[in-house]
Amino acid sequence: MNKIKAAILGSGNIGTDLMYKLERSDFLELTAVIGIDPESDGLKRAASRGYATFANGIQAVVENPSIADIVFDATSAKAHVRHAKVLKELGKMAIDLTPAARGPFLSPAVNFMDHLDAPNVNMITCGGQATIPIVYAINQVADVAYAEIVATISSRSAGPGTRANIDEFTTTTRRGLEEVGGADCGKALIILNPANPPIMMRNTVYCEVRNMNQDAITQAVHNMVNQVKQYVPGYRLKQDVLFDEEKVTILLEVEGAGDYFEPYAGNLDIMTAAAVRIGEQFARHKLSLASNGEGVNAK
Repeated sequence: MNKIKAAILGSGNIGTDLMYKLERSDFLELTAVIGIDPESDGLKRAASRGYATFANGIQAVVENPSIADIVFDATSAKAHVRHAKVLKELGKMAIDLTPAARGPFLSPAVNFMDHLDAPNVNMITCGGQATIPIVYAINQVADVAYAEIVATISSRSAGPGTRANIDEFTTTTRRGLEEVGGADCGKALIILNPANPPIMMRNTVYCEVRNMNQDAITQAVHNMVNQVKQYVPGYRLKQDVLFDEEKVTILLEVEGAGDYFEPYAGNLDIMTAAAVRIGEQFARHKLSLASNGEGVNAK
């Protein structure tokens, strides 16, 4: 089967977890992992698995433009601002796993068919990937006036990039709740929990709705959970949907696949699994264009 070449920019927790998922893809061929520290665990693991490795950051793509058609950026929001410009000039598709929000927001369970020709798309945040599908589902049947989410993750699973992006997390997730989830107004919070043993990722979704219909909301939430589980098997409801007058509360838990970090790091898993899902959709689109003679490189 033909595949589209892909590279990972960023060799931290998210980039390394993404590496393990991409190597199982039927549509994407991982060619390189790029970091800035030659001694990083991610680059060492990538080299041991036979991938090309570079420790000079985005310059590796500039100097080796044929290495990939799609670049997954797993660095930081501030770094991606610069990377986005460089990748666009090189004609590379960028899938942004930082909350830089330089491209349109995508959530596989909601709008994975949108923006197929965009040069840069944004995967929002781990909290956004976990909660926006639920807000979207509720909005389809009940009209969400206000959505507030709290994402709680183990501090052990939060690497330097995540910690540096706290402000961007809250802003980008809020925008995602409104622009993708459909809430009229959104709010997002993140909590890094230092508990030992580490806790699994947990998310609370609170919505105020205009058209309360408990049966319709419950069914919509369960249907959406099943959709997300197709690419994040550890995604689940912690208990039944809670109702209080015009308010709805949903409690979620995300257990990771354990590809790189332990299963408690569901925040890594939901981001990387969602990114692969989107990357494969873009790869299928590029392969379709190639089959129609529109000139897309594929191996």
